[in-house]
Amino acid sequence: MKAKVVTGLQRLLEDPQLQKKFPGKIGYLCHAASITSEIEHGLLALKRVFGDRLVKVFGPQHGFVTDVQDNMVESRHGIHPYFNLQVYSLYSETRIPTQEMLKGLDHVFVDLQDVGTRIYTYIYTMTYMMEACQKAGVQVVILDRPNPIDGVTMEGNVLDMKFDSFVGRHPLPVRHALTMAEVALMNQKFWNAPDCNLAIIEMQGWKREMSYEDTGLPWVLPSPNLATIEAAYTFVGTVLWEGTNISEGRGSTRSLEIIGHPKFEAFSYHDKLKKVLELEELHGQVLRPLVFLPTFQKHQGIPTGGFQIHVTDRKKFEPWRLCQTLCREFYKDLGSEFKWKQPPYEYEYDRMPIDLINGTDQLRLWVEKNGSRAEYNELMKFGQTEYQAQRKEVLLY
Repeated sequence: MKAKVVTGLQRLLEDPQLQKKFPGKIGYLCHAASITSEIEHGLLALKRVFGDRLVKVFGPQHGFVTDVQDNMVESRHGIHPYFNLQVYSLYSETRIPTQEMLKGLDHVFVDLQDVGTRIYTYIYTMTYMMEACQKAGVQVVILDRPNPIDGVTMEGNVLDMKFDSFVGRHPLPVRHALTMAEVALMNQKFWNAPDCNLAIIEMQGWKREMSYEDTGLPWVLPSPNLATIEAAYTFVGTVLWEGTNISEGRGSTRSLEIIGHPKFEAFSYHDKLKKVLELEELHGQVLRPLVFLPTFQKHQGIPTGGFQIHVTDRKKFEPWRLCQTLCREFYKDLGSEFKWKQPPYEYEYDRMPIDLINGTDQLRLWVEKNGSRAEYNELMKFGQTEYQAQRKEVLLY
């Protein structure tokens, strides 16, 4: 079945007139999910179109081939053995493209599949690329792709810039409801790249209310632990467990959908949590009690009680509030067995990882003091008015 949505990459490949707008030497920022509607890697397709003018490749976190599991595990630069092209890692000794990397280029095509959550780093690799290309006089061309968890629903607090990092460079809410191109426009209009020579190849057929399944496009995991579209929805909340000793399911076959700790007896604890979620009016999901055995990372080789978060109604599901509420309960119920992860995290050596993920220290303090829903709602108001106004100015669809 033909896809309902035509990505920026697909439009470029199918339109010779569009191709003529980029006559110079080309770099390509991409990863394993940079695919055509026929599930061919974009680099293969673009090489057929642009030939020897495509001269350099850039890879984000997890690598050009998207094989690296964890944060602060770097990918190397090198010559690709099949393409015989220089591949630069933008998750290496630098997250920022150097002027040497950009030397000789006229255009950089950015073709990354984002997952719509502030903590996911591909948007920052893109904005760093924009800022470096602004200095180098290189045009940045965004090949836009869908926000897989829709472009309407927003949730979570806006980043307090006192807690900026590589998991939060810009004042966005956790679930930002933007596409990559719209984030690029935000960076050009409001943040750090006012003079970037920016071109955007928009999608055709994408509607803001679409989930990824609605697009008809094939799903390829954009990072090693986001194998399913369901995980893209739960990730909005489960990413916060990276700042704790609660497993986010890495080392299982449903990472970022499963959470747990060896001290949990899942079924009896589930009885308690059900009452909490009812009281907090958290709907749209079922927590299924289970035991899993992580094969790597947290609690490796230890039977771990916990829950798989099954999303039953995406319109009602509030993953950020759900996981903050669960964090408050886990902190209280586990006592000394609950731990906040200590630095470093994403190359930050002084600040608490959970504060960088949350984009504030106020949520950690809310958890520690057993805060109320009213207090949580108050914390969520920070920066929202300005963000909503700015977002309206950049919407492309």
